[in-house]
This record gives sequence, structure tokens and C-alpha cells, in this order.
Amino acid sequence: MDVSLMGFDTPFLLHNLHHILEAADDSNKSNNANNNAGPTRAYVRDARAMAATPADVKEYPNSYVFIIDMPGLKSGDIKVQVEDDNVLMISGERKRENEENNNNGVKYVRMERRIGKFMRKFSLPENANTDKISAICQDGVLTVTVEKLPPPEPKKPKMIQVQVA
Repeated sequence: MDVSLMGFDTPFLLHNLHHILEAADDSNKSNNANNNAGPTRAYVRDARAMAATPADVKEYPNSYVFIIDMPGLKSGDIKVQVEDDNVLMISGERKRENEENNNNGVKYVRMERRIGKFMRKFSLPENANTDKISAICQDGVLTVTVEKLPPPEPKKPKMIQVQVA
């Protein structure tokens, strides 16, 4: 199966996407609000969310499986949906922990865990059955399974009766 057909990213493309988005963000800061030459903030935010959400995709004989690490998220924080009949979208938001301990003088020394919105979109192939999609989040790993449609029956030749004149 051709990976580019399904719209999956390669690490090279993700690396370049990060650089493009950083440059776009820097140019947005220098431009005034009336200049519409660059991408919108929403576009840049969504593109960053997509680039920062890596996924593994497997193809089995009867299904496609999408695997995404989502440590510390509850099922209510994750949304899996199908758009336009063939685009699988996985999105959600990782929020910062409650700062209840802040009154006790506790402060962050280093923050490296990613917080904020995440999103991935995948173009599903024609043989994906969008009516049979399941999603399970276990031990911080989201597994979305999309079953394949059975192969179409081969067309049988149509027999035409020959009449004698």
C-alpha cells in the first residue's frame, strides 16, 4: 500500500513543517493586523497541533490501525470523528494540572511535557468502512481501528441468448 496515498506524514516532512510554521509565526508577529499576506493564526495553530501529534499506522488484512501516545489523558479529553466521509480526525486537549499546591510555595522548575490542543487528520482509503470504527485508550495509548470493506464481487459475464433467424 502506498503510504502517501493515505496522507501520512514522514519525519522529514514533519521537521520541515516545524520550520515553516516557526517562520510563519515570526512573520505574523512583525506584520500588522490588517495585512492578510500570511497564514491566519488558526491555520498556524492547527498545523502546529498536527505536527506535534505523531502517530503509527498499521495495515492488517481486515483493518487499518492508528496508534497515538496520549499519556495522562482521559477519554473525555479525546475526540475521534469522521469528516467528509473519508477523513479520520483525532483531536483533543491536554490541560495543565491544577495549581492547588501553588499556595504552598510550589513552582515549576522545568516544564517539558506538552500541553494544549492536539489534532491529526488522515485521509482514509476507499476500502475503509467508516461505519465500523472503534477507539480504545489504554495505558496512555489511543488505538483507533478502522475495518476494511470486503472486496467487491467480481463481475460475472452476462450471457446473451443467440436466436436463430
